[in-house]
Amino acid sequence: MSGRPGFWRRLAHQRSASVGFAIFATILLASLCAGLFAPASPERINLDAALESPSIHHPFGTDPFGRDVLSRIVYGARISLGVGFLARTISIVLGLFLGSLAGYFGGRLDSILMRLADITFAYPTLLLLIAVIAVVSPGMVSLFMTLGVVGWASVARLVRAQVLSVKEREFVQAARASGAGHASIIFKHILPQCLAPVFVVYTLGLGMTIMAESSLSFLGLGVQPPEPSWGGMISSGIAFMRTAPWLTFFPGLFLTLTVCSLNLIGDALRDALSPRMGGDVAKPVACGALEPVASEGSR
Repeated sequence: MSGRPGFWRRLAHQRSASVGFAIFATILLASLCAGLFAPASPERINLDAALESPSIHHPFGTDPFGRDVLSRIVYGARISLGVGFLARTISIVLGLFLGSLAGYFGGRLDSILMRLADITFAYPTLLLLIAVIAVVSPGMVSLFMTLGVVGWASVARLVRAQVLSVKEREFVQAARASGAGHASIIFKHILPQCLAPVFVVYTLGLGMTIMAESSLSFLGLGVQPPEPSWGGMISSGIAFMRTAPWLTFFPGLFLTLTVCSLNLIGDALRDALSPRMGGDVAKPVACGALEPVASEGSR
């Protein structure tokens, strides 16, 4: 990606990229250095300080157990970002592997994989996530594994469309004529040419995956108490909306800033990588799925 002429120049001229990177870098730094930013332990209970409004000692107030909200938000960022990165990486790896196989070999394998993708798209993503989590039981490992596996289909479709285009080019034909094996052709010659839109899909999908994790935690199917998570904090604060609105406002604000910053970065990457990529990569749909927009000829 760095070898593309003018990429960094075009990215630097994207004001939205600067804003997105600044916001996301701040949240990421706060999560990595949570001990420096958090006023107290996120699990420290002090019933004498329960439901205190924002103050100097507790900038974001306290919850019904007297726990500092800022501390829980900062430590909760570790979970939300960690689950998001792990889940999205799993989706990308699965999508790259299965999409490249479908596009390169075609035939029955292509039909089977794309019908599986169609089945995945046929169900609302949140309902599919709830069904899978209900079977494997809630927990940190099951959460990011489920989010990662459910998100493979959109990446696979995009990669398949790219592979169908690249595999007919002259350098691939030359590699095939020189006796290169299928694995060598796919991983050394074809996939490197397909990574540019995958970076965009990864960034946009990361924000949607974090939103999906928060949705599951809000429903009690994600990270389990007493571990702090943004979705869980919003859920527990619903009962105190009138008396303690900071319990839902601040976690919701950080969640919104994170997702918006990633969307800004993804849009800027898309524009910088290719001026024609705007409508051809992917469009976000509900709860973490990304549906590729492919031409009829690539289906």
